[in-house]
Amino acid sequence: MATDYRLIHNKYRKQYEFHIDGFVPKIEYMINQEGDVYLTHTEVPYELEGRGIGKQLVEKVLIDIEDNNRRVVPLCPFVAEYIRKNPEWKRLVALT
Repeated sequence: MATDYRLIHNKYRKQYEFHIDGFVPKIEYMINQEGDVYLTHTEVPYELEGRGIGKQLVEKVLIDIEDNNRRVVPLCPFVAEYIRKNPEWKRLVALT
């Protein structure tokens, strides 16, 4: 069974994070004047790869964005691919 990691919204660094065994998987973002969240880069340390951490991180970030009534612009290829494979999240994608 996969571990359910706690999402940390690090507003100072403009990124969402998990803290796992001394490593910090993260998704970096920017927010435009309209409040749309541009997800720009996803990074999972090599030591944590293959455990589904990136997918869990993306999903929790999308939930947070939706809970805050924002739209997402998936500039990061990993996030864009996740949304493509999980089309129910297309409802959050901002038209740019």
